[in-house]
Amino acid sequence: MKKLFLLATVWVLGAGYTAAQSAGSSLGKDTNFANYKTYKWVAIKSAQQLDELTADQLIGTLEVELAKKGLTKSKLDIADLFIGYQVVSTKDKQLSQYNLGGAYGSAAGATSGTAGATITTVHSGQLVLDMYDAGTKKLIWRSIVSDAIAADAKPDKKQKHLDKAVEKLLKDYPPKK
Repeated sequence: MKKLFLLATVWVLGAGYTAAQSAGSSLGKDTNFANYKTYKWVAIKSAQQLDELTADQLIGTLEVELAKKGLTKSKLDIADLFIGYQVVSTKDKQLSQYNLGGAYGSAAGATSGTAGATITTVHSGQLVLDMYDAGTKKLIWRSIVSDAIAADAKPDKKQKHLDKAVEKLLKDYPPKK
């Protein structure tokens, strides 16, 4: 009986932990997402930095999900989309602009210019994914998911949690017409 109670408690707590993830997205009006086939990672200058292992794990997970959505990572500096992310792991943060401009490079590397002045409050524990039209440098897609990274979890549970968060993050991409 104790084993059954313990198992039920662990299941309920685990379900509550993953159910706590919530997601939302917004997109640019009149954007034809069918035109976007390739992407390039860009760094968001004001973003909190993750440790290298977690950042690699996050980017790898995002790349798998982006591939499922029909997007291919560009091997060149030319791409249809610039994609950047940030995770807020401490206090809430109000973002007034992303420094993106004509930046090229890895997610850990490049920044320059200014992409816009959208004010968004990002709460602690949220993962924000932004997609910019590479030609116009305008933000066309933003998705936010809460509780994306289970920092204290064992590696396999951390990856499962991240998989679910990224799936929710990109659930509505590309948007239905």
